[in-house]
Amino acid sequence: MRDTYAKAEKIVSALSTDDKIRLVSGRDAWTTEEVIEAGIPSILVTDGPHGVRKQVAGTDHLGLNASVPATCFPTAVTLGSSWDPELIEEVGAALGRESRAADVAVLLGPGLNIKRHPAGGRNFEYFSEDPFVSGKMAAAMVRGIQSQGVGACLKHYAANNQEFFRLSVDTVVDDRTLHELYLTGFEIAVKESDPWTVMCSYNKVNGEHADVNRSLMTDTLRDDWGFDGLVMTDWFATSDRALALCAGVDLEMPGTGGSWDAEVAKAHQSGLLTTAELDLAATRVVDLALRAQNDAGTSQVDPAAHHALARKAAAAGTVLLTNDGTLPLERTGTIAVIGAFAKKPRYQGAGSSLVNPTQLDTFIAALRESLGDAASVTYAPGYDPLTGATEEVLLDEVRAAAAKSDVVIVLAGLPASAESEGFDREHLRLPDGHTAVITAALEANERTVIALQNGSPVEMPWAERPAAIVEAYLGGQAGGSALADVILGDVAPGGRLAESFPMAASDLPADRDFARHPKQVEYREGLYVGYRFHDSAGVPARFPFGHGLSYTAFDYTGLTVRKSGDGYSVTVTVTNVGPREGSDVVQVYVRDPESAAYRPEKELKGFAKVHLGAGESQKLTIKLDRRAFAVWDVRSQEWRVEPGDIEILVGASSTDIRARRTVKIAEGQAVSPSHGPAAYVATDNEFRTMLGSEIPTPDGPVPFHRDSTIADLEHTVLGKVAAGPLLELGRKSFDTTDADPTTIGMFEADLKEAPLRKIAMSSDGALTLKRLDQLIAVLNRTSLSAWRAH
Repeated sequence: MRDTYAKAEKIVSALSTDDKIRLVSGRDAWTTEEVIEAGIPSILVTDGPHGVRKQVAGTDHLGLNASVPATCFPTAVTLGSSWDPELIEEVGAALGRESRAADVAVLLGPGLNIKRHPAGGRNFEYFSEDPFVSGKMAAAMVRGIQSQGVGACLKHYAANNQEFFRLSVDTVVDDRTLHELYLTGFEIAVKESDPWTVMCSYNKVNGEHADVNRSLMTDTLRDDWGFDGLVMTDWFATSDRALALCAGVDLEMPGTGGSWDAEVAKAHQSGLLTTAELDLAATRVVDLALRAQNDAGTSQVDPAAHHALARKAAAAGTVLLTNDGTLPLERTGTIAVIGAFAKKPRYQGAGSSLVNPTQLDTFIAALRESLGDAASVTYAPGYDPLTGATEEVLLDEVRAAAAKSDVVIVLAGLPASAESEGFDREHLRLPDGHTAVITAALEANERTVIALQNGSPVEMPWAERPAAIVEAYLGGQAGGSALADVILGDVAPGGRLAESFPMAASDLPADRDFARHPKQVEYREGLYVGYRFHDSAGVPARFPFGHGLSYTAFDYTGLTVRKSGDGYSVTVTVTNVGPREGSDVVQVYVRDPESAAYRPEKELKGFAKVHLGAGESQKLTIKLDRRAFAVWDVRSQEWRVEPGDIEILVGASSTDIRARRTVKIAEGQAVSPSHGPAAYVATDNEFRTMLGSEIPTPDGPVPFHRDSTIADLEHTVLGKVAAGPLLELGRKSFDTTDADPTTIGMFEADLKEAPLRKIAMSSDGALTLKRLDQLIAVLNRTSLSAWRAH
């Protein structure tokens, strides 16, 4: 037991019930409550998956005010594609230093939800479509942050894989898929990094809001995985404060002016919420405050060093998708740089993670600085950087610049308005203006390089035409310089895709039920997400999981697989057989050719990144523990390894397998039969079998209740009348003075899709939960009969 925890228990034992109830909800948007006479300090938490977003002044609920300058590191999608836990831990340590310098006790990140569908609006904030990569990267980030005496927060737990009605949608997912895909990353991160905090998600999981889901919050997270920190809600995610305390959620955030205090007190008096449960939550809140107090102190931050680290990380996550030899670029002749992103880069995601950078590099300035007088660089904007739109006069400039240049570099991608927290993408295409610019440049000059700045995959029907394609993702404040480093060959492209790029979204089984129904999303694809689908179904991705080229080449030789403890050690020698230094990612997959439980074609279970000079070799050993061969057995509710032959595959991507060995597992347990979707999207009968129950019917818009949304109200005449004032009340609760259009769009979508209880909770007392219940009763009396008649 931590010293702080023992002290916290003693402090809480002397508190009144009212003080305990007050403690388990935040004081305001970003701080916890204090009890001065008991020596309990208030602590500051703030957003920060890729940069510390501490507000300058004020504490508006949604956090839209301007924030103090901080290093904007590459987003998780970029860091994930580095496949480099050591580097990510280094970035985490820098985030920890900046947090301490800003008196931040807990940095709200990293996010590690699985990218079920590439159109997820918040995918830029997550690492991968694969739970093993996600867990390893998140664990590294947590270790780095917490090495500086600052707490990290794993989010959003769990099964939060779309933004569409994220505040209330019910994720319907079978138990095996839940454990193997959507919980495993969290499990790895909890066990390997011991985070101070975990944040619960908004959504329901199989009919129950995450905050009141005891199976997730206590049975799995604490009892099975050994988590001993604090669980907080996502902002306004509380669906029932008393039941959440019973389930194991300790802290409501943000503070809502005591909205729930009376209900919590009533639940305690009735015995629904026991004193032991209330004391446990209060103790964890005090423990967190004491841990932060013990580690408090000044921290020295070197902005220049952190900027250099951000530049290094951006290059490490840059993926060379195709190359005919044009890259690295020769430092001679005439170069046309096309695309407004060259001067006004897309370098981070939109929404709550928005960082005010300490400086901002642009690609064209970095390129010109590096080239000096060695080459001539011309520029044409091509499109509007905010909307992505173009017009014929801009396209004429593109054609003219491209035609008279030796080589063309087009910067394209997704403007911030196309992907953000709060809403999902409607398609995977580039903006029409970006596509028109790419087409114009390619028609004028076949030596055209496309460099993409985007937070998630895009469809590329033109992918065979460019001389090279570089996926730079969202590189943070130094992304412009990092992209120039890679294109000129000063730094080798270090990235490998941690997600598949499909030919088209319609290829994906998850596309059949993604961001479609406001009440329910059904995971009928089961385990067939990302490369697990592409490789099993034989439906090729445009660019497969794990893919990435280098400016050199690597050979894999001498593969051996030996028994080691309860698992195996996989050893392979990697040799750089090309003319330049570079890095590669050795990926180890497991394939079970025959099992009682359906399994994807292959699953990643180990990897290692290696940096080698020209001609150098290194022997790598990657260990696979017993869990690498296990499946979640629904009947026994445990991980089981089935006896039999298992193939171990070593490759440079999920489709580029270089060597394989078969091992025989002699000792194991019988696995209960498990059948997935035969055609990769479960039929009704298949989905019932997977769920072990009937498929739930989504709720209708009436009768209204606290979880009803503004969108629900608009289904009835009186509901429409009530919706207007409620929307206005919601808008008054938030300060959007300094918000950009994308963030305002996120806010508006969030407000319309938010449960009515959230409007009450954020109203600063203008609408209490009791008054909301009265309003709902009136609406139901007048609306139900009309709805039935309708």
